[in-house]
This record gives sequence, C-alpha cells and structure tokens, in this order.
Amino acid sequence: MRFRETSISGLVIVEPERLEDARGFFARTFDPHDFAAHGLDPAVAETSVAFNAVALTLRGLHHQVAPYEESKLVRCTRGSVFDVVVDLRPASPTHLRWEAVELTAENRLTLHVPKGCAHGYLTLEDETELAYQISQPHVPDAGAGVRWDDPLVGIEWPAVPRVMSERDASFPDLPPIVSAPS
Repeated sequence: MRFRETSISGLVIVEPERLEDARGFFARTFDPHDFAAHGLDPAVAETSVAFNAVALTLRGLHHQVAPYEESKLVRCTRGSVFDVVVDLRPASPTHLRWEAVELTAENRLTLHVPKGCAHGYLTLEDETELAYQISQPHVPDAGAGVRWDDPLVGIEWPAVPRVMSERDASFPDLPPIVSAPS
C-alpha cells in the first residue's frame, strides 16, 4: 500500500499496490501494522456499507462529538463519489480546511478520515456504493454535522445535490471564527 498525505493532517489516501498476473490482480487494502506505522488509527469496531440509488445524492457532512469521535476508512466499491473531509479540530493548523478526493470503483483508493473531521460525499453516478471501516461503535446521540454549503467552509462541490436527507440539509451554520484581541 502507498500512503499519500493530503493538506489536512491525518487525512491520508491509501492506494493499493497491485500484484498482477494472468488472473487479474491481488492487493492489500488494510493492514493494521502498516496503518499504525504511518500514524493512522488501525482500530476497526464496525464495518458498514452505504448504497445510493441516484447520482448527485449528498450524504453528510457527518461526525461524532467527543468522547465518541471516530476515524474512518472509506472506499467506493461501485460507481464514484466526490468525497469531502472538513477539519473540525480547533487546535489543528488546518482547522476548517476542506479537502476532496474522487473515490471510484476503478481507482480503488481508500480514504483515512481522522477523528475530529466531518465527512460527506456527493455521488457522481447512479447506483454508487461505499464501504466503511469505523474505529468506534456508532453512538446515535453523539452524531453531529456540518451543512454541505456552510459559507464558513466554502466547499466547491462539482454540482448541486438532487437528493439529500432533511437532517443533512438542515445542519446549522458553524459559528463565525472570533479572533483574539491584539
């Protein structure tokens, strides 16, 4: 596996290294020892799948609040998505920065989303499916979110969503950043 850093600390693109022959290829997509060696959380408490019937479906931007934060490994197994992560960690030098990665069934990239970041995506094709490995058991009451079009974050989505849940559409704006007096 190749681990590619992004502009957000802890947000890493994991690219499988293929061993190819006449049958096709084989590639590791997860190894807890390799993940730990790269400073990533290797814990897996849950695995999940998300199926999206229609292109331009938006899910997110979701996160779990303390003390239930979770890291995630996200991979697109069918179709394609514009996958977005927003750094919500107040002490992070990239606080409120967002990064997007196109995940597709063809490129087989996996995204490691660190604790303290919000995650969401816009499907680019009908019948898109994502697989998740999540570090902590889900706690429904700890779920929170950032609105997809929050002006403070300013995500540049490739298209306007056609489908999203009422909950995702109604997340409140983040509070404005107040700078300390000089």
